[in-house]
Formats: sequence, structure tokens, C-alpha cells
Amino acid sequence: MQKSCSNNNCNPFAWHRSVILVAALIGLIFSAWAIFWPKVWFSWCDVSGACDEMWMTVGMLNGVIAIGLLIASTKPIQHWPVIMLATIAKVGATVGFTWAVWRGVFPLPVGWVILLNDAIWIIPFLMILWASLETHLGRQPHREEPYTLAEALENYNLGEQSLMEASKQGPLTIVFLRHFGCTFTRQLLRGLDGLKKESEANGSTLVLVHMLQSGKEHEYIDSTDVARVADPYCELYRAFGLGKGGVWELFGPRVVLQGVMALIQGCGVGHLAGDGLQLPGAFVVRDGVIVSSQKARDIADLPKLEELFTTEVNDRSN
Repeated sequence: MQKSCSNNNCNPFAWHRSVILVAALIGLIFSAWAIFWPKVWFSWCDVSGACDEMWMTVGMLNGVIAIGLLIASTKPIQHWPVIMLATIAKVGATVGFTWAVWRGVFPLPVGWVILLNDAIWIIPFLMILWASLETHLGRQPHREEPYTLAEALENYNLGEQSLMEASKQGPLTIVFLRHFGCTFTRQLLRGLDGLKKESEANGSTLVLVHMLQSGKEHEYIDSTDVARVADPYCELYRAFGLGKGGVWELFGPRVVLQGVMALIQGCGVGHLAGDGLQLPGAFVVRDGVIVSSQKARDIADLPKLEELFTTEVNDRSN
């Protein structure tokens, strides 16, 4: 299911606003209760010597968050920082209450207040935050229906000829990059000469596909003798079956480990220069047909051309 987008301004799903609005209203009710009737909670919990002022402060902070959520409900995608802060607060309240129950400070039956005001909103809020991440990091398709492979090869050019024509003159090693600010893209570009030599040693022409407008990639690619194709709307990516990454593909343990190692090696991280969700890959194309492929399992999965040329079908995403 796609969000409706126009001019980089994406509308949320209908349930986003409803969830945030209901959470805000419940938060305001809880805030008023804690401020004006602070003793009720502690009497239910059978806790003596409790500090009313502390509970009233909790109520006021909760009220501020609730007002923020009311504002955020108008444009959830744009107001994601408010939702993130509210999520952190609700996770903290839920964990704090659970710890208090574990220690025997509060009885479990009174937890319905925490459940209603905090715990039940954590997962929906996380889903809204992920939708915001997709909107701000990703790019919406330019075409509703993706190109077929043949259509894409005919519509994208390598110099003065199409990729289809070029592939009939000799095999192409097409490497799809992630955005240029990605530390793994920087790591790959460090070894660009090695990729080119490996490709040429197998009688193939190396072609880089990137997500910037044509010519904008010169800021990131030093080599001038490596062919490159601009695909700012990721239409060529889609035609080759490369999708967007989810939480595991973007932030999984392997990605984190490989990312730390790349940073230690000095690859660094830059600003977002492309679709931050797009997964990379590498393919050998001959006569308009994919003869070997390496679809990345995650964003840290860099192409290995020696494997690409020795295996006819090598899809590491499966």
C-alpha cells in the first residue's frame, strides 16, 4: 500500500490521524486527572507517603505531550519528531511501571491506566514513525507500473546507445549503487578500480547505476572512465527486481557490524544523496538477458564480481 505523494509532500494513511488524535485525547484526560485529583492513583495503589506534587508534574508533562500529539495529528508525517518523543515517553512509562510491579511497589491490577495511556500506543506510533522514515528517506515511483526488463534496457542509455544495444555488443556488468552518502557506497567506490579490472578481465563492461540526476554523480565518483547511468526515480532498479529495505535490511546486526568496520576504515557517512531505502545489487547482462545476478541481502551486502562471473544465477537475497 502506497502513501499518496505530490511534490515530496506525502499524506499519511487515514488511521494515522485517528490513532494520534485518540491518544492525545486520552492523554489530556489523564493529565487533568493527575493534576486535579493526584491522590486517587496512590489510593488505588495503596501507596502511602506519595508525593502529590510529583504526580501533578507527571500530569503536566503528559499534558504537554498530549497537546503536541493534537498538533501532530494534523500532519503526522511532517511532525514525526513529536511522535518520536511521545513514543519514548510511553515506552519509559510502560517500562517504569513494569519495573515497579516487579519490585512490588504497585499492584498489577492498577496497570490499566498505564495500558490505556501508554502501552497500547507504542506499536501504532512505531508504525507511524516507520511510515515517516519511508517518506523522508525513500522516493515514490515515477511510474505506477514498473518497466519490464526489456523496456528499461531500451529506455536507459549508455552514451549514444541504449543498454539493450550495448548488451548485444558485449556483456555488461551493471552495479546498482545505494545513495552516495551511504558508508557502504563509499566503501564500494574505494574499490572501484578493482571492480573495473575484474569486469574487464571477464570481457565485460562495468556500468554504475546511481540515483542522482545525470552529471550530479561527478561529486562522488572520481573515475572518469567508468560508465554510469542516472536513475533518479529508481525505475531501472525496479525493472531489475531490486526493492526497498526494511528494518532488518537497513539496521540489522550484520549491517551494524559491517557499518562499524567501514567507519573504522574511514569510509565515513555523508548526506542523503538518493533513496535511503533502496537496496543495491549487481548483474551481468548479455543480449538483453540477465545471465547472473547478486541481489543484496541487506545494504551492507557489497557485490563480489568473482562470484558473479562464475555462477550463472546467484541471487543472494533468497
